[in-house]
Amino acid sequence: METVLESDSEEQHKSEDKREEEDGQLKQSLSNVNVSAADELLWDQDKVENLCPETYRINSPDEIRLMAIADNFQCQYLHLYPERKPLLLCPVNECGVKKFVSMTLRPTPPTYPELLTWEGCASFVAGFLSLDLLESPVELPRYLFSSTSVLLSQKATCFEYATLLCSLLLGTHYDAYCVSGYAVKEMCLLDQSLQECPLQDTNVKSVISKQEQQENKYTVKPPKELESCFLMEQEKKKREAEAALLQKQKQQEESEQRPADPLRGLRVHCWVLVLSGSRSIQENFFIDPLTGNRYSTADDNFLGIESVWNNLNYYVNVQDCSNSCADIVYDLEDLKAWEPVLFGATSKKQLILDVLKKKEMKDRVNIDDKEEEEEPQVFEMPRSWVNYIKITKKDLETRWPGGQKVTCYRKAKLENFAPYLKLDGLVKQLTTYKDLACTEVTMVKEWYQHRQDHLKEREVNKVNAFITEHFTHGQRFCLLFYRYKTLTSDFQYEMEFSSTRVDDLVRRVVSPGEMTEIFEGRSDFLYYRHVVFNRHVQFSESYQDNEDVNKHFIQKVVENFHRNKAKPANQDVAKRVFLLTKRQIEITYHLEDHRFIPSRRSFIKPQDSTEQQKAEDFTSDMVSSFQVDPSEKSLKTMTLYKMLQALVKDEENVIFQIQGSKKEVGEIVACREEEERDVQLLFSPWTTAGAARACEQREKMQRLALEEQRWLEEQEKDILAAFLIRMDNKVTFSTEDAKKLHQDCLAEYKQLLVEQANLIQERYEKETQELQKKQQWYQKNQLNMSRAEEKEYQTYCSEKTLQIHVAKKRLRMHKETAPQKYFALDQKLKRDPRLAPHLLN
Repeated sequence: METVLESDSEEQHKSEDKREEEDGQLKQSLSNVNVSAADELLWDQDKVENLCPETYRINSPDEIRLMAIADNFQCQYLHLYPERKPLLLCPVNECGVKKFVSMTLRPTPPTYPELLTWEGCASFVAGFLSLDLLESPVELPRYLFSSTSVLLSQKATCFEYATLLCSLLLGTHYDAYCVSGYAVKEMCLLDQSLQECPLQDTNVKSVISKQEQQENKYTVKPPKELESCFLMEQEKKKREAEAALLQKQKQQEESEQRPADPLRGLRVHCWVLVLSGSRSIQENFFIDPLTGNRYSTADDNFLGIESVWNNLNYYVNVQDCSNSCADIVYDLEDLKAWEPVLFGATSKKQLILDVLKKKEMKDRVNIDDKEEEEEPQVFEMPRSWVNYIKITKKDLETRWPGGQKVTCYRKAKLENFAPYLKLDGLVKQLTTYKDLACTEVTMVKEWYQHRQDHLKEREVNKVNAFITEHFTHGQRFCLLFYRYKTLTSDFQYEMEFSSTRVDDLVRRVVSPGEMTEIFEGRSDFLYYRHVVFNRHVQFSESYQDNEDVNKHFIQKVVENFHRNKAKPANQDVAKRVFLLTKRQIEITYHLEDHRFIPSRRSFIKPQDSTEQQKAEDFTSDMVSSFQVDPSEKSLKTMTLYKMLQALVKDEENVIFQIQGSKKEVGEIVACREEEERDVQLLFSPWTTAGAARACEQREKMQRLALEEQRWLEEQEKDILAAFLIRMDNKVTFSTEDAKKLHQDCLAEYKQLLVEQANLIQERYEKETQELQKKQQWYQKNQLNMSRAEEKEYQTYCSEKTLQIHVAKKRLRMHKETAPQKYFALDQKLKRDPRLAPHLLN
């Protein structure tokens, strides 16, 4: 419609450094301004001049020229398409100044890895902002705020949502565009009550997993059924399509119960279009910035498109939208489908082609020296007036407005919380309901972070009263999975453990009268143990195990073992059964090669001795054996007896392990109850909240250390500190206590002075005696001494004489100053405010 040649005047833009300096001032100013209400959008003139950067308040010459082009384009558009609504070209910003919509986009490269993908950007924008509805659902907004002010207020319209998301996507090199069009009522109002929650499990899972069915390894395996992988994949796709169609029909039936929307097709909405070709995007798709969800360009939630724009140009759709967006072609270079505001301006596609062309030119050896004729330059989109978009680490962590956000889905409610907001570490809670009115709760699923007990997920089934908990590695009992039943007398526990346990236990299931344990990687090849009790057994920490009593509680123990290749198959135990009530032990060996039946052996334990009768002797009749190989010799009675003795010891060891398992179950139950009563959080120093907490703790420790140092210094200066400890640090004293304290202090100080004098006297006498001994030795050996020995003797005598002189002088000074020190201490005690009132009387 309009071709404009570039003006001779140079573009006047602010430098990047000045923009960043102004950005700090803008953040500080906008943080105290509420701009969410429609009637409070425009600020006072004085406030605008003082707080906003110049680019927010004033249009540059290029911006003025661009708005003139936009006004001309709007007039021609309304003339050619009188039945269509006006375009959103120059809305008013937060300073009351008209700005072209493409210049409101500010491509921002990511600072954190969470924003490197479109999923991360869309999730952040959808969670960080709260929706501010348009003044009129069928009219374009009059105002479009910058992304910097939107991030501070955390309130935005759908157009401001899309502007922020598109700016982030452009900064990560996606070919992204803001789309102005029409959508269904639920999408415009952020009503997700008809959608399934993405965190909700559609498949109903059994609460207590069934006991693993032990495969009978001795039966002949059926022939393998040959199936086509392609047919299986097609069948899987068919089932998924049928399930999706059934779900869609159910939602349509529920939506039909609602009244029809009289404004269908007229409700204005803004979303983001991502074109293929950049960042390995294979096909075009839409992103709803309100939810962060991805949609196909043919999705029936989008009813029509008026225009799209990025930071380089603005395009008007001239295609037919009678079939919603399904038939729209997104080739923005096609002038028959899209009409640009800046005709001939550089597009994203052209920029990519130019980069590829430059690379090809560098690879060519021979370059044509002929200068190409320069094409007439056209008016390009000016630089964005918006300051650099800064997203802090705290913004990424808190994410939700006010630290929490509630989203209602079909028969579900999802609540998100910022880390450390909840005292129990709760960050996400999904509540599932039975009915559409959300009155009857069926399931509550909770996610946790930074818990000291390493709890990361909990699922509470309100129907059958089962609670399922998942843990991260590092839990006290190496627990990864814990499921139990509440509100019933019949306890049921199911536990799964990590591979760091010493006993290699990976799973334990406890139910009334039974306990099953699964092992992996044991050196004795044990992988399965099943215990049957003849009555209910107490699994509590307070229950004191009695070995004799618990032997009678255990009715049967079944153990299965993997094959040990180091032993012959007919000597390698595959299954061991302890029938404690019948006093029997049954052994089944592994299957030999080319055999269909394994060898077995059963023992009957002799009766133990009692007061009335002696112990029963072992006989061969107490053993029944089945040997698969008839040629193999039978074992002797002594060998069988030794085998029975070994099995009895194994039985005692198994009973001891079962008692330990029972005790551990009780400890786990008690530990989980205690941890839930007193939840402790771990504050990670890599988070803003954890760093603040660590700083507070460090300051507290420094303050306590300083106070302790001051107290110690005061105690050192306080001569009564040692005596007050003997009196239990009394604050007030009686006259008798004060006098006694005064006398004791003087007496101990006097004794200290005497001890010091004695010590100096001893030192003096010791040095004198050593000198006298050395002189006597010299008198005896002076005739036979060399010059070196005489010189050494003279040096020794001079040093000893000096030491004697110093000791003698110290003793004299001590005797002179001791009475003065004693008197000074007496006066100091009499002036002490704690003793003075009592000593002056």
